[in-house]
Amino acid sequence: MRTAKITRQTAETDISVEINIDGSGVYDNKTGVGFFDHMLDQLSRHALIDMTVRCEGDLHIDDHHTVEDVGIAIGQALALAMGDKRGIVRYGACLLPMDDALVRAALDLSGRPFLVWNVNLPTSRIGAFDTELVREFFQAFSTHGGITLHMDQLHGLNSHHIAEAAFKAVARALRGALETDPRKADAIPSTKGAL
Repeated sequence: MRTAKITRQTAETDISVEINIDGSGVYDNKTGVGFFDHMLDQLSRHALIDMTVRCEGDLHIDDHHTVEDVGIAIGQALALAMGDKRGIVRYGACLLPMDDALVRAALDLSGRPFLVWNVNLPTSRIGAFDTELVREFFQAFSTHGGITLHMDQLHGLNSHHIAEAAFKAVARALRGALETDPRKADAIPSTKGAL
């Protein structure tokens, strides 16, 4: 089983993350930020990654440190759980529709982090949640997970729909990339021999 547990403690956040890449999408996420928990639930459910996240953050300041640091911890957990990446498909992509929103995610579990972000959330808030933090999460997640991640919004009017489509698109792309390649289950998916 490809599993990992990460703890991260700073002056701003105290985080624990447990994941099972070979799970069924069971989730239990509690960060104190309701909309963010909802997005993490989507990530887990649609990637079929079992995930438990606990975060005590400095929410009296704002949600930024909580969202960014959880992104860091989930990225680190994913990288640890993948190990040497032997047998994975490596690449994944998803074109995800959600009502008015259509978001494309394409990713490479290359070990070379890079985020391309062409997503425009039209409002500054979704309820009390700062929409700038959607990008901050994916920046931290891709950097610490060693993921090349391209995100493109093709359509969208409603910020909630766009953000949720982004999380679901990444989840479905991850699900495909993490699957075992039945034709090369014993090989590193690179001509270099390492990722």
